[in-house]
Amino acid sequence: MEYEFNLKFKLAPEDTDHDQVMQRLAEADCTDALVGLGVAGHLGLEFIREAESAEAAVLSAIDDVKKALPTAQLVEAGPDFVGLTDVADLVGVSRQNMRKLMVNNPAVFPSPVHGGSSSIWHLAQVLQFMHERQYEFAESMFEVARTAMHVNITKEKALLDSKVGARLRQRLFTAQSAPARPRPASPS
Repeated sequence: MEYEFNLKFKLAPEDTDHDQVMQRLAEADCTDALVGLGVAGHLGLEFIREAESAEAAVLSAIDDVKKALPTAQLVEAGPDFVGLTDVADLVGVSRQNMRKLMVNNPAVFPSPVHGGSSSIWHLAQVLQFMHERQYEFAESMFEVARTAMHVNITKEKALLDSKVGARLRQRLFTAQSAPARPRPASPS
């Protein structure tokens, strides 16, 4: 099956020769990607890759890029981080329809990764919500979005210090069940 996804990398300072980067990518089997070098020091690749699963497609592409550019650092796999307009475009509905879904389902619509005037969601979570409401889209889109989300979360988790991460997990996810602190006795 064919899977469409994108990968963004930060390049090492020694990888500034665009022709050399392109040649190394071609030699490493990245010929199924459209390559973008528009942002200085960064590389964007839009893949259409044949594989038995979305995970196999994305991970083999990452491996191929790392083979060509061993010092490149993965910044993001996508599609993952999206706004409502992005989701609307991908699924084929209007932005107004997406907003209505979000506003009319506050208890079950996925929470954004970043909230504010420009909220951002994980595409896989929004697609799961829409699938449960009988919206139709390619299964491969959901598989790729889920894989991209897992890649991005795993990459970020690897950057965290394990002790700090453990303390944060304890505070964030066990606070509800933590015993209440005793209050000081009030003066009588």
